[in-house]
Amino acid sequence: MKSTVTTPRVLTVLGATGTIGVNTLDVVARHPGRFEIFALTGATQVERMLEQCRTHRPRYAVMTEATAAAALRERITAEKLPVEVLEGSAALTAVATAPEVDILMAAIVGAAGLPATLAAAQAGKRILLANKETLVVAGQLFMDAIAASGAELLPIDSEHNAIFQALPRDFNGDFQQAGVKSLWLTASGGPFRSWSAEAIAAATPAQAVAHPNWVMGKKISVDSASLMNKGLEVIEARWLFNARPEQIKVVVHPQSIVHSMVEYADGSVIAQLGTPDMRTPIAYALGFPERIDAGVSALELMGKALTFEAPDTARFPCLQLAFDALAAGGSAAAVLNAANEVAVARFLDGVVPFNAIAASIAHTLDRLAGGAAATLEDLLGADRQARSVAGDYLESVRA
Repeated sequence: MKSTVTTPRVLTVLGATGTIGVNTLDVVARHPGRFEIFALTGATQVERMLEQCRTHRPRYAVMTEATAAAALRERITAEKLPVEVLEGSAALTAVATAPEVDILMAAIVGAAGLPATLAAAQAGKRILLANKETLVVAGQLFMDAIAASGAELLPIDSEHNAIFQALPRDFNGDFQQAGVKSLWLTASGGPFRSWSAEAIAAATPAQAVAHPNWVMGKKISVDSASLMNKGLEVIEARWLFNARPEQIKVVVHPQSIVHSMVEYADGSVIAQLGTPDMRTPIAYALGFPERIDAGVSALELMGKALTFEAPDTARFPCLQLAFDALAAGGSAAAVLNAANEVAVARFLDGVVPFNAIAASIAHTLDRLAGGAAATLEDLLGADRQARSVAGDYLESVRA
């Protein structure tokens, strides 16, 4: 399709140095003149941010860590690059909501990306949402902000992007009107899909991050190994598509070729298929409603077997914990997310065993589920409290 774009769309990338950010800039580079980079943000990866600044010449580069910002500023000055270096969380919000910005790629991992992404929603931006914690922690607040401002929300997770593509273009959240029966989220099963419960409990960080199909950051790779990533996506789907919990199904599909499906009242099931490469959903959202080149290799189906199986919540209890948190409502999903972030970090540091992740989440939910969720302050307070409770619990189960 011939592009109708006549002036560049101005883009800020939150989390530019992570996997989604790197892939976003790869797609952008394939379309010179179509996009203009306003700001890139990162946390500690100075060398990668410097290289991105050399290549893409953003107006601003934001590092949330002060020491990293100082190091980057020194390098930017030495090379005389026309980039202003900012630092801190307030700078994230500033570059996400600047009047010049048309599109925000929200790709910061974890709850840290929530305030800036929510502010962008309130400012009416087109938001490409890769930060699933925004909806997990603050789903109602975020969707209310989208509705009030007229902001546009496009999902980047491959599963939600697939559902978005498989739904009618005019879908407005009314399942009955659209003839939608269920949403089916596919899960690869992660590296431990065929492992015994005992082997999973003894898994090492290196084993947990060795995803069989996708190249992802360490935190999301561990979430995939525990199936918490799918649990977070269930909560995200509830808000993105106005789905009731019972309308969201999970199926394990080890080949990661069918990215998700929509089941209709007439018995039809519409699926989106593709090579497992995050550049596909990124390009779809960047170009929407046009389709633009993503640089992805063509899907080869000849000789491929596609298999599907039910998830095992006994070996992977994090998935059921996510459904439980969704059913509990209030701040339970924020508590779930915070407890998971703390446990995954401790596991990656080699401090606690893999099975402590689910155990600490269950403990924290038992202690804190049911709290208020009316304001962002409520939710951030629940997040802080959950981190404290989970941290205390994990101290008692150190590896």
